[in-house]
Order: sequence, then structure tokens, then C-alpha cells
Amino acid sequence: MKIAFFDTKSYWKDSFGPVAEKYGYEVTFFNERLTPATAHLAAGHDATCSFVNDEVAAEAVRKLKELGIKVLLLRCAGFDSVDLAVAKECGLPVLRVPAYSPESVAEQGAALLMAVNRKSHLAYERSTKFNFDIAGLDGIALVGRTAGVVGTGKIGQCMINILKGFGMNIIAYDAFPNPNLGLEYVTLDELYARSDVISLHCPLMPATHHMINAEAIGKMKDGVILVNVARGGLVDSVALADAVEAGKFRGVGMDVCEVEHEYFFEDRSAKEDKDPTLARLLASDKVVLSGHLAFLTEEALTSMAEVTCGNAKAFLEGAELVNEVK
Repeated sequence: MKIAFFDTKSYWKDSFGPVAEKYGYEVTFFNERLTPATAHLAAGHDATCSFVNDEVAAEAVRKLKELGIKVLLLRCAGFDSVDLAVAKECGLPVLRVPAYSPESVAEQGAALLMAVNRKSHLAYERSTKFNFDIAGLDGIALVGRTAGVVGTGKIGQCMINILKGFGMNIIAYDAFPNPNLGLEYVTLDELYARSDVISLHCPLMPATHHMINAEAIGKMKDGVILVNVARGGLVDSVALADAVEAGKFRGVGMDVCEVEHEYFFEDRSAKEDKDPTLARLLASDKVVLSGHLAFLTEEALTSMAEVTCGNAKAFLEGAELVNEVK
């Protein structure tokens, strides 16, 4: 199998290359993201391998079909980057990695929580300048507080385990509650009202787009901490920026944002016309944005490569496509 690998970075070559070689696949690593404008690069390949910020819209899917691409491989759990209806129309299976070291993603969520709560980013900035004044760096003890977890899949469950380790009381919301987890499931409105910490772990789809909006934020406690290591589109960025500036949040820890396509995975420091809403958020010392790196551990990268190549093997052998997005 010949795989056109898009949005390549050094860590992808280091992790994916050896695994693909083990499977006997020939991989062409392209630096470009997969978009309608770059789909032509996949000519001569059997499959594409794309990531969260590629844009596999209808035009791109149809172009890939014309070029002879037989399967679309996603090295991520999220699948909102692909026009699934057109992929189905073109007979192109979309295979994803539903879980890749969910512990890694949850641990980054916990790191963001601790950063914005205990203001470690501000303490670091001061200490590098030999300023050891700790005034204004106070946080809250998490023990005994209530954490609301939205989405109780693999990553959400890992986050719950971490939060329980802090001694927090857990409430949860999921469109499909899992009765085997022994959790207290509540409505979203109740979760917003009761939680001291809200952590998002659900997929992005029409029903969840901007689920955190001005109305939802208005139902939350003053001084709540919001953590998002799921999808940027879950949160209305303008409403979030307004609330941050109004003092609603104690802190906001984000690994994702709505305008990732324009910024993430590249050095954009020289970009002059920076997104105004993102600039507003980053201007606040209550916000920490880590740039979609929750997956960036050795374990997660290896898992992503293994599952992606395994998905390709199943397709080639006509086996059951257990990781197909339908």
C-alpha cells in the first residue's frame, strides 16, 4: 500500500515511519495539510493519512476518488475534518483511531487544570525574572470540590480517575450514559450549576457545536474553571472571551480552539493579522492554551501509528473495519 501522509512534522516521521515499514507500506510524507488545494499530491497513492486540522471537504474527497484513492485514514479520534456523506457517496471508507493513550490526553487536561488553578504559568514568568512575590498567585484546593465531566468515553473516564485522585466529587453528562461506571449522571444545566471545574471530553458534531455559549456560561458558578482537551468548536470563542474579560472564570485551560486551522502546529508569531478573539483570550492571564499537544507522548504517537497501519491492513485484507466512521 502507498500512503500519502499529510501535515507531516518530525514527530510523525519518527513515530509513523518505522511502524509503516514494519507493515511493508510505502509512505510519502507531505508537509502540506490535506485540503482541496493539495489533494492532487495524493496521485499515485492508495490511501491518504490525515490529522485533525486537515480539511477533507467534499471537493477534496471527490478529487481523491478521481485520483484512485481507496481509503481515507485518520490518525486521530475526531472525524469532523472529513465530509462523511461525500466519502460514503464515493465509496471511500473513513478509518480512525478511536483511542490512543487516552491517559495522555486526560493528563494534559489535568496539567491545564492545575496550571490555571495554581497559576504556575504566572509563577514561572515571575521567577525567571527573579521576582518571587507570590501575591495574586492563590488558587483553590480541589479536594471536596465538584468536577463536572462532559463525555464519559475513554478519555473522560481517565480524567475522572485523575480528578478522583484529587479527592473531587464527580458528576457527569453524556448523551449515552454508561450505567456500568457508577457515576452520578445529571443534566447539562445541573452540571453547569453545580460544578467548580468543568472538563470537556465529547466529540464535535452539530449537536455539540458551541454547546458552551453565552447561555451555558450564564448558568455556571462564578469562579468556575473550564478545561477543554476535546474540540475547539465545542466552545463559542467570542462568548468565552466576553466571560473571561467579565471575570466569570477562575481559569480556562485549553488544548484546542476554534481557529486551529490557521495557527496550530506552526510558528505564527510573525503573523500580523492575528485572530482578534484568540488574541483577546491569550491576553488574559487566566487562560492557558497549549496548542493541541495533548496527544504528544511517545505512547500516544506509537499507538496512533499502530492502529492506523492496522486499519489499513484490515482494509487490504477485506477484514471487518472495526474503526470505520459510519
